[in-house]
Amino acid sequence: MASPDFKLIQQVQQSFNIRYDEEDYIEYDETEPSASFTEEFEFSRRNIDVFSSEASRCENVIYPVIRDVYKHYVGKCSLWSHKSLSYNDVLTGTPDYIITSKSSLGKTVLGRPVMIIAEAKQNNFTEGWGQCQAELFASQKINEDEKMPVHGIVTDGELWHFGKLVDDLFIKNETVLAISELRKIFGAVSHIIGESTAYMEA
Repeated sequence: MASPDFKLIQQVQQSFNIRYDEEDYIEYDETEPSASFTEEFEFSRRNIDVFSSEASRCENVIYPVIRDVYKHYVGKCSLWSHKSLSYNDVLTGTPDYIITSKSSLGKTVLGRPVMIIAEAKQNNFTEGWGQCQAELFASQKINEDEKMPVHGIVTDGELWHFGKLVDDLFIKNETVLAISELRKIFGAVSHIIGESTAYMEA
């Protein structure tokens, strides 16, 4: 069973003995969308049906948001689009987007995964979290550090759900952010990346 075959969080929990909890743990940096992002995003929102398909959601909403936040951490992290992630025959898949530490070998080599971003296909957040949680567990094993938080985002572009895996505990953030709360989304993603890079540098 590869990571995409996990359809429910419960499947991942039972397969790998992961506990589940919910709390509001997300903090928000004061990171603002760049002027260029804001201009392009407003243009797309006004002139393109950005939520008309899964591809459109990724191209016009999800990836631009992640990429604009990532620019603040380009010296410390790498951003990957549809990059294969594999720990073993069971824990293998291709997340929509991954943020990792920056490898000393350059941009062609995957560093330590710190964030997995998964699109909620057909707005199905249940299946999105099942797959994302399996990829978080794979990331934890690749990192060889169970105490290091590995973060997940499942989104359809309109709603943004957050969760993290630390040791054997998966915590889902209770607050769901809407795309209308764009600055909060930027602040949340920025805080997660900043916290992750600080952990790796400690």
